[in-house]
Amino acid sequence: MSAELDRPVIVFDGVCVLCSRWVDFILRHDRTGRFRLAAMQGTHGRALLLAHGLSPDDPASFLLVEGGQGYSDTDAIARVLHLLGGRWRATATALRVIPRPLRDPAYRWIARHRYHLFGRRSQCRLPEPEQAWRFID
Repeated sequence: MSAELDRPVIVFDGVCVLCSRWVDFILRHDRTGRFRLAAMQGTHGRALLLAHGLSPDDPASFLLVEGGQGYSDTDAIARVLHLLGGRWRATATALRVIPRPLRDPAYRWIARHRYHLFGRRSQCRLPEPEQAWRFID
């Protein structure tokens, strides 16, 4: 495994406006650079989605890979928030209080309709030069 994949990797839809906002949130709150980011349209992102049983052509979820373990849907969101620490850890705990049979279908509905609800970019989100090291591919 390459050095950049030794850290948790968030695989996201690089053309989805909502997903790009999630990436902006991660970049703003992950001040230590814990997470690496890989667009599903890239080689690494696509390979990670396939390895964890998600369709790289139209995933219904983003993926967090940490220590070889894949997390998706609201479990991935809660895990990312927990790892960010501070007040985000409390938010993760509150999210986990909602039973998974309620939270995951709601998440998947939003994921399936993400382009219609939030928009789609014509090309993948490009990182700012000072943040490029955070992105894989």
